[in-house]
Amino acid sequence: MGVIIKQGKIWYENRWVVSDLLIEEGVIKEIAPHLADKSGNEIIEAGQKLVIPGLIDCHAHLREPGGEEKETIFSGARAALKGGFTTVLAMPNTNPVIDSPDLIDYIYKKGQNAGWARVLPIGAITVGEQGEKLADLEGMVAKGAVAFSDDGKGVQSAALMKETMERAARMGRPILAHCEDETLSGNGVIHQGAMANKLMVPGIPAEAEYLQVQRDLLLAEATGVHYHVCHLSSGHSVQLIREAKAKGVNVTAEVTPHHLLLTDLDLREPYSSYKINPPLRSEMDQIALIEGILDGTIDIIATDHAPHTVTEKKRGLLAAPFGAVGLETAFPLLFTHLVRTGIVTLERLIELMSTRPAEIFNLEGGVIQLNAKADLTIIDIDALQRVEPSDFYSKSTNTPFAGWELFGWPTLTMVAGEVKWRQGENNDESINC
Repeated sequence: MGVIIKQGKIWYENRWVVSDLLIEEGVIKEIAPHLADKSGNEIIEAGQKLVIPGLIDCHAHLREPGGEEKETIFSGARAALKGGFTTVLAMPNTNPVIDSPDLIDYIYKKGQNAGWARVLPIGAITVGEQGEKLADLEGMVAKGAVAFSDDGKGVQSAALMKETMERAARMGRPILAHCEDETLSGNGVIHQGAMANKLMVPGIPAEAEYLQVQRDLLLAEATGVHYHVCHLSSGHSVQLIREAKAKGVNVTAEVTPHHLLLTDLDLREPYSSYKINPPLRSEMDQIALIEGILDGTIDIIATDHAPHTVTEKKRGLLAAPFGAVGLETAFPLLFTHLVRTGIVTLERLIELMSTRPAEIFNLEGGVIQLNAKADLTIIDIDALQRVEPSDFYSKSTNTPFAGWELFGWPTLTMVAGEVKWRQGENNDESINC
């Protein structure tokens, strides 16, 4: 028995068509204006809602092991489905850090057992993310690590980063870099600017990011590794990447919804909801980031989903941890504030959130075509809903977007031909959690 999606508005062969999709054995078997049901297939009436390739998030923190009070692989992968994501890459800065083959295997199997969105593990660059000794990179690849990152910390040693790049290049795995020179970021909590001065708190200068980006681009050019820059925040970083791409350096980059839509001047009480690393920066930086996604300098949008407990975020701006959740709000935020406003086309948003992530990380999905894996998301672009953190599937609610009214909410998410989440259904939230 298969599935027929009836009368969806489908992004197919670089154009929008209102058509039916026949899905059998997890793949798309037929695309035609009207398909007759002759074999008892499940019928899904799309009603001319958007049917797009499932979203892919290449940067999420699922907190397990060690931070299960904030998120688990089960809860995070389920939240991903609600946000329209069919694949999530899990960052390794857990407790213990995912720095060994056994722990890569643990994450991979946990994701499979959860049975929600596909969860793929990223291995740490250094043992314990301490920046002192390289982890068993080869062993982690053998168990399924898709990339390496010490996300949450910048690799301070240039020599260590160069050795990492050389080994990763030999294995054909990318380095996902959190670029932060800790001698410059120090104990800063928000962007070094007018708001930090107003609140009388230490700031994080943009140089803390872009000087390490500059260093790593030179090393990437020398080693030939696929070098990927995480959560860009600085306009100067964007320009460095633009110039490196023009020279032929194998570099890609991501930006988050919060860095595209907010600046440091948007901070309001409770300020800790806006405490993110790298921080929300100036309006000029924000403009440069948007220009980066328009001209292709920035390849993808990633959520940097970073859940924390209410108690942690209530510690105040100085003591609260960095981070905000994002899996369940990313697409409607960007659709409402970039697509509906005419800044970015819908087609470019799909490319940024699905097609390009699949391409640059060699993942399944990212496209609707015959014989492709049926990872699909149905979007209602006309429904207006309010961001209500109490309704999140995530175990955490720390977001700067509470109360925002948005269009473009997912109504159904399918992974490998199986409907995993549907709006208004229970979705088996109690199983294995």
